[in-house]
Amino acid sequence: MTFNTMKRSEYIAFIFAHFALFVVFVWFGSLKFFDLSPANPLVEALLSKTLPFISFKTFIMFLGAWEVLIGILFIIPKMEKVALILLIPHMITTIMPLFLLPEIAWQGFLVPTLEGQYIIKNIVIIGLAASMFADLKKKHLK
Repeated sequence: MTFNTMKRSEYIAFIFAHFALFVVFVWFGSLKFFDLSPANPLVEALLSKTLPFISFKTFIMFLGAWEVLIGILFIIPKMEKVALILLIPHMITTIMPLFLLPEIAWQGFLVPTLEGQYIIKNIVIIGLAASMFADLKKKHLK
């Protein structure tokens, strides 16, 4: 399947998926640069538990830049695969509070807090990324 053989609806979905990930990652990543991200306290708690020797200010700037980079790569043709590769460690790290910070992520058995819901919804991003990866594989079949 190539772009020329994609149905119009497939092409629109393909473009929208890239744009949606661009918006989410650039927006949320940019908030971290200005200390405006509502996720910052969660990130700080996870950082103090996993990498206490790294300063929060340094890490949050790195994480914000990482997220912005992922978002930008999703809209650059032929860079989607790099974005998907960078997304893997990001998603693994994002899921860690469910296990390492249960007091923040859960209010009861299988009852997430707002922060827990924020983390769990990342399954949608993982599903969209997997779908995009499959589309990239099809795109290169001749």
